[in-house]
Amino acid sequence: MSKVFTITEGLENLGALRTGGQGSVYKGKRTGTIYTAVKLIPTPISAEDQNDKNYRNFKNEVAKLQKVNENPSPNVVKILSSGLTESGSFPFIEMEFIEGPDLCELLKPPHAPIFTIKELVKVAGQLAAALAHCHQVGVKHGDIKSNNVKYNHHTGNYVLLDFGLAIMTEEQRRSSIRHAGAIEFMAPEQNSGEMLTQTDVYSYGIILYELLAGQVPFPLKGNSDTARNTVMVSHMENELPDMLMLRRANLPDSWSKEQQEQEMMLPLWLLDFINTCLQKNPEARFKDGIALQNAFIAGTLSATPPVQIENVVAEAPSTGVRLSTFVFALMVVALLGLSTYAAYLTFLKPAPDITNIEQHARQQLLDSLETVRQDSIEQEQQVAIPKPVAIDTPIKTQEKIKKDTVDTAENLTPDTSLSPESI
Repeated sequence: MSKVFTITEGLENLGALRTGGQGSVYKGKRTGTIYTAVKLIPTPISAEDQNDKNYRNFKNEVAKLQKVNENPSPNVVKILSSGLTESGSFPFIEMEFIEGPDLCELLKPPHAPIFTIKELVKVAGQLAAALAHCHQVGVKHGDIKSNNVKYNHHTGNYVLLDFGLAIMTEEQRRSSIRHAGAIEFMAPEQNSGEMLTQTDVYSYGIILYELLAGQVPFPLKGNSDTARNTVMVSHMENELPDMLMLRRANLPDSWSKEQQEQEMMLPLWLLDFINTCLQKNPEARFKDGIALQNAFIAGTLSATPPVQIENVVAEAPSTGVRLSTFVFALMVVALLGLSTYAAYLTFLKPAPDITNIEQHARQQLLDSLETVRQDSIEQEQQVAIPKPVAIDTPIKTQEKIKKDTVDTAENLTPDTSLSPESI
């Protein structure tokens, strides 16, 4: 590689690494054996003067980027220096050079067209940590895409690169997005030039979608304005294609049947997590990288069972009541329980023993009679029995009166003095 032009004193340009809408990345060499990556912004700045609006904006954004390195993150590229080139006065930022492939390269042969669940979760966690680190110091990336995330061969970490869009003016950013940006990864609000923390969250979700499904939801077919507009309108209006159907279609033939089925058992929290990132309305997404990382950690700690897709078919529209998976599962368990109990009563429960029933009834009767007898004895013992008293009965009394009358009559002497003969 030949020397193209001098970047600045002590920083040698060894040739272009990649050229894009937001500028070109060159491989640089510091005095000695330190290799770096240099991001050049294609719009020159006429003068290094605070009165120049472009220069002032550039310095302000660079000051924000420097905060990223105050507490270095293993998942964010280190910003080494910034300034204007000696030739042409182009703004540049110098970053550490990461040796290793980017995510876009890892999806191409000889690699599998999709990531394993284990590696997908690793990328999701490390990239969420990178966004949390940037947003915490007030830096929005604005250009998150699969070829701006590299796998570091030396550390084994995934690293977020290229903060070129972050140091552009709003006008430069809007023009770059419209004509040369990676439209497949852009959030709906970027069509009007907005760049929010939720914008980074959306692009992050597109990366996870691509690693899971093997393609972005709305691929760019050609680089014409019509093709770009079609993709942007799709981001703004169209539903996302089913990522699970795409994943099954992109399962590598080199994987065994067992591995293919295992790789279709995706955690439910991960699917919900990606869907939240890809909401059309920024307010419906995670508000920033910090909320994103917290949601990711909560998901990895959850015990939600994985979702296994056996045969994915188109679902006919339904006008009935749609039950949640949890409620439907409870209904199925209840029906199975009732069916099992009915079978038990019909076929398995032992018939009653008639002999035992008769003996039990007889014993109950004997117990009842014994209870009545005991109650009677107790009552007799409690009642005092009086001694017999000689009482004349009415019959005896009449007989006595009659006898007394006879005795009296016999003892009477007639009074003859009063007879008629004596008168």
